Amino acid sequence: MFQFLFFPLLLCSTLVFGQTNGLPDFTGLVEKHGAAVVNISAVQNASTLNNQAIPEFPGIPENSPFYDFFRRHMQPFSGPRKSEPKSLGSGFIISSDGYILTNAHVIETADKITVKLNDKREYAAEIVGADRKTDIALLKINATDLPKVTQGNPENLKVGEWVVAIGSPFGFEHSVTAGIVSAKGRSLAQENYVPFIQTDVAINPGNSGGPLFNMKGEVVGINSQIYSRTGGFMGLSFAIPINVATEIADQLKVSGKVSRGRIGVMIQEVTKELAESFGLAESKGALVVSVEKGSPADRAGIKARDIILSFDEKQIATSSDLPRIVGNTKPGSKVFLQVWRDGALKKIKVEVGDTPSDQTAEKRKQKPDVKTEDPNRLGLILSEITAEQKKQLEIANGLLVEEVQSGIASRTGIRSGDIIMGLNSKDVKTTEQFNELLNQVKSGKNIALLIKRGEMTTFITMKLTDDDDKQ
Repeated sequence: MFQFLFFPLLLCSTLVFGQTNGLPDFTGLVEKHGAAVVNISAVQNASTLNNQAIPEFPGIPENSPFYDFFRRHMQPFSGPRKSEPKSLGSGFIISSDGYILTNAHVIETADKITVKLNDKREYAAEIVGADRKTDIALLKINATDLPKVTQGNPENLKVGEWVVAIGSPFGFEHSVTAGIVSAKGRSLAQENYVPFIQTDVAINPGNSGGPLFNMKGEVVGINSQIYSRTGGFMGLSFAIPINVATEIADQLKVSGKVSRGRIGVMIQEVTKELAESFGLAESKGALVVSVEKGSPADRAGIKARDIILSFDEKQIATSSDLPRIVGNTKPGSKVFLQVWRDGALKKIKVEVGDTPSDQTAEKRKQKPDVKTEDPNRLGLILSEITAEQKKQLEIANGLLVEEVQSGIASRTGIRSGDIIMGLNSKDVKTTEQFNELLNQVKSGKNIALLIKRGEMTTFITMKLTDDDDKQ
């Protein structure tokens, strides 16, 4: 009886794991494909280092909640700055004539790049092009008959299957780590164009730009980011799918830059509460928070508070789908959008524009003069904004949050200095109008406030309760 019961369990184990002899053996994979992995180092001129303010985590202010959330795999610079070689990351050869893929953040501060092969040969590398939005860079070295990787299809990856990373963590060249695919199509903060592969492969500073292999020895991704509060590996790492990387590399190789579509909207996820607020049966699509003036979306008539449900007949299940679909659309294309507006479906035709080059601009903002009002149902003291102040803030309407007292607003993160631009589907222009709209909402119902904070605009949802009626 015992043998009869034991046999099916053993058979089940074989079917699930595909083997009966323990963990997989990675030695053949590493021996065959490891030679195509390279170490990337650089020399930075002293003048560049001294004159350039290099933040510990580029683009993320120290007071941001994301400051210690997603850390690039670049070791922070500290102390005296000297002109000396520094190991920055990893890369891999994609063609035998010397083209190499890596991360854009690995080489973005470099004056002179050196690529070191597995056989210890070193070459000066030329930057063919780099794309910050996907964090992909293409390098070229003057060499031939080089070992190259075999590219796989990330679409065939399954959650739970084994994957292997090879790179140079902390400068330790050709280190091998392994793990499993934890999730696919993962969206990360400030990363709009990449459906990341999440793994639990041990990744550390210096692994950036290195390949992620499947068990067939095919490259399925480029190791790019980690989740960490310490700067080291904490069990969550993220790779750029190789098909995304090669599409970018092909454009960089031809023109040195990337052309991608854009329509000029700022969006956010449609939560269950937001869907209820806008009368949408399901929490799907991308909620338009703001529309850039003069953009393709503006010219087509797309408005803030529209929920984009499909783009060029491609369904938008989550807000992260839209940037990728639009970005992959050829500029100049004329496509139809299906949007949810004022409780009904609407079809809108838009001509896709071209994404401009990265540029920075500082806009001077002045805090508006205020006139205080009594706290409203949410516990907010609001003030109206003058026409001149609206012009300075580049908004058409809105109310300034002067003070946040106890109440639901304080619990949902609204703070002094925020600008409330809308409530559900309505623009707000006066405190009287805002309070009238607010008082029309019954206890137990969700509301959505359109909030502008600095350069960011987003919807915040909250459910009104009986306690809020006592404010």
